[in-house]
Amino acid sequence: MTTLKAQLQEDLTAAIKDRDELRSSTIRLTLAAVTAEEVAGKAKRELSDAEVLKVITREAKKRREAAEAFDKGGRADQAERERAEGELLAEYLPKQLSDEELTAIVAAAVAESGASGPQAMGAVMKLVKPKVDGLAEGGRVAAAVKAALA
Repeated sequence: MTTLKAQLQEDLTAAIKDRDELRSSTIRLTLAAVTAEEVAGKAKRELSDAEVLKVITREAKKRREAAEAFDKGGRADQAERERAEGELLAEYLPKQLSDEELTAIVAAAVAESGASGPQAMGAVMKLVKPKVDGLAEGGRVAAAVKAALA
């Protein structure tokens, strides 16, 4: 089985051969972020697939936020490109949980912890976070927990 980083490099090569500018530039930027993460700190190291996945998730989030900012600034063409890059990166990410699945996980955690009221949000988040890590964005999880405790 190939690693996620190796898969990105293979896809970059294919995108360059196909002259797919959007795909090649997006993958290139993502690989640069992975490399930057590898050399950060005191010693260079090889990232695990889970760590590469976190980098890709972070890059995808940057694209979403940039698209929103460009929309607010009236730059629809640039916002559309950012969205396209985000969709491209989403191909490498695991499928996100639906709202119903997330609500069920949060409800189970609330029942397990016996929490009630907004002050117990930290305890519930501690139980939910490991179950949804990488499968749901932090903001969505926090909103679901807040709604369950309200």
